[in-house]
Amino acid sequence: MTAVLLDALGTLLELERPWPHLARELGERGTRVTEEQARAAMLAEMAFYRAEHHRAGDADGLARLRRECAGVVLAQLGPAAAATTIDDAEAALLAAVRFVAYPDVVPALEELRADGVQLVVVSNWDVSLHAVLAQTGLSGLLDGAISSAEAGTAKPDPAIFARALALVGASAEDAIMAGDSVATDVAGARAAGIAAVLVAREAGEGLGSFDAGPAAPADVPTLTSLAGLRELVRYRR
Repeated sequence: MTAVLLDALGTLLELERPWPHLARELGERGTRVTEEQARAAMLAEMAFYRAEHHRAGDADGLARLRRECAGVVLAQLGPAAAATTIDDAEAALLAAVRFVAYPDVVPALEELRADGVQLVVVSNWDVSLHAVLAQTGLSGLLDGAISSAEAGTAKPDPAIFARALALVGASAEDAIMAGDSVATDVAGARAAGIAAVLVAREAGEGLGSFDAGPAAPADVPTLTSLAGLRELVRYRR
């Protein structure tokens, strides 16, 4: 096994619950909303983002998308945010969205790198994926990363997995994909000829994948964290 492909959200990264942060950030900018109002606004924004993040494959596209997401927040808040500027809404939204690496991730990546395994993140995300990986301290442990917005195609399309393998010159036969979604990670990897492992984490205080879906097929290994990934990769070598 020469390469391990890794999903981001729900596998490496967790999204802290954003609505308490949004309520606080808006409050600091003079807009008082309840946490329930902030929750409704964030859920509307997250749904919009999931449908539209493919348009943010470069800095200009990302800037436009973030502006539109802020507009969704304002529209959902309605009269409660009547005096809030779009600039303040965008600043509050960006400050409210906070990602953290799961505790087991750094040790697992360090172990795999020590074994000479190449690590590539392949994620349905916008171009800011690279900045998020850097902010969470993971980019230095990776050999590459590609987002669906950059690739112009999203998991489960086999094409994005091929792009990820090309970053490190690995073949499908010598790779494994670890992710938390059967529909996108497992099915997509298998369609690309890549072995897959499902990472089925227990729900925590934050938010993992938005589309984890059903249990894995019987022939797909399932892990509850990345702690067992090194052993699995060694076994498949």
